[in-house]
Amino acid sequence: MKLTGIVCIQEHYGAIFNMEKKLCLVIEDGISLNRNDTKVILSGIATPWHQTSNSNFSGNAGALKEKSMRAVVTGGGGYFGYKLGCALANSGASVVLYDINKPIWEIPNGVVCIQADVRDYDAIFAACEGADCVFHVASYGMSGREQHVDHYSRTKSIAEQMVLAANGTPLAGGGIFYTCVLRPPGIYGPEEQRHLPRLAKNIERGLLSFKFGDPSAKLNWVHVENLVQAQILAADALTPEKNYIASGQVYFINDGEKFNLFEWLTPLFERLGCSKPWIRIPTSLVYASAIIMEYLHLTLKPFVELSPLLTRNEVQNISTTHTFRIDKARHQLGYNPEKFAFADSVDHYVKTRPEAPNHPAFLKVLLSVMVSLSLIFLSLRFDDLSVLHFFRETQR
Repeated sequence: MKLTGIVCIQEHYGAIFNMEKKLCLVIEDGISLNRNDTKVILSGIATPWHQTSNSNFSGNAGALKEKSMRAVVTGGGGYFGYKLGCALANSGASVVLYDINKPIWEIPNGVVCIQADVRDYDAIFAACEGADCVFHVASYGMSGREQHVDHYSRTKSIAEQMVLAANGTPLAGGGIFYTCVLRPPGIYGPEEQRHLPRLAKNIERGLLSFKFGDPSAKLNWVHVENLVQAQILAADALTPEKNYIASGQVYFINDGEKFNLFEWLTPLFERLGCSKPWIRIPTSLVYASAIIMEYLHLTLKPFVELSPLLTRNEVQNISTTHTFRIDKARHQLGYNPEKFAFADSVDHYVKTRPEAPNHPAFLKVLLSVMVSLSLIFLSLRFDDLSVLHFFRETQR
């Protein structure tokens, strides 16, 4: 009897596969497949990265802990994929980390890293051959050269529909293919590489000295260890020992708490020695600026890397309350999120981050002036990018 495979699509969606007898592969994003050279890197002997002694990952593995399992983690070179792979290896599983990029952390003993594109059908099929579990953490635009600004959520929705549609599919040679979906919000934790460093740099540059949106707006976050816990529990819930209770189900996963973003970021402002934002500006202006920044990002991408300060999706998420209950995950999966403080992740970042180059003050002023003039010019030049256009659209 084969065990469970998980497809977790970071930050918005995730899904879980339970395979019996043969592997079934679901391709994310609905994009064409390309052939690429596959590079296999065997792991050396290393201890799992920052694994705490009181971690309950293996304790929540249930049936997964009692059986030998081969798991594949696509997107295993990223923060969450790597952390999940380490937890699975700790529970005794044989783990393959599949990613276009190699993890920046040491690879634990018993873990194999395969560097290849998730769109390379032959490579992904070979990596998953004989696997009991597939944890699908790879996502379109999160790594590699094709990092897109606004296709992320759309492709997550497509992938989720594909995963749920595959639930209950008979497999060649017998057996049934079981799936379920997890929906986590933004992920935080020690050594998270995507959100925290970007926010810290923008705060230190004075680019986040303003507030916007509804002051009462709330959102959820999830600590990486809680998300790993949920993944393993969901995998267990797709086994016969748990009567396949998670089959075809969707679960929201978060820390069980809600915060206003600017209050949530208070420890980061304090540790960096920066004042909290006190100027409140209209959301419509921020949204229009996000449109312009995305336009500049795409236009200048062949020549220079200019990451948007905020994207339209981020502006919308920050401006309105969007919180979700985790009662279903608690009752059906036994999910019990631990309490973590964002301040601890901030402290770790401040202590371990590399020294930032000391750019002359006049260069910072020059950059700010150039960006401001560009925003004004583009806002006047292109009517569909202007603030007035945003007002007209919101009034319809």
